[in-house]
Amino acid sequence: MTVEMKELIEAIVKPLVDLPELVEITELEQEHQIIYRLSVHKGDVGKVIGKQGRIAKAIRTVVYAAGSNSSKRIQLEIND
Repeated sequence: MTVEMKELIEAIVKPLVDLPELVEITELEQEHQIIYRLSVHKGDVGKVIGKQGRIAKAIRTVVYAAGSNSSKRIQLEIND
């Protein structure tokens, strides 16, 4: 499940950024949740977040829907 989630996030984010080779996703699994930390180049952060956070919200919606069958809560953090 976790490999597929990372691939899903990459598939969504890489076409949005200028430097797809710098897209990095780390996974932090805790007792009741899994946190995915998305790191992109500083110049690409705005492209991933979008105006008023719309793109980030859409990415999170897709990721949360894909993880809805998981027993753990899924969280996506976007870092530069």
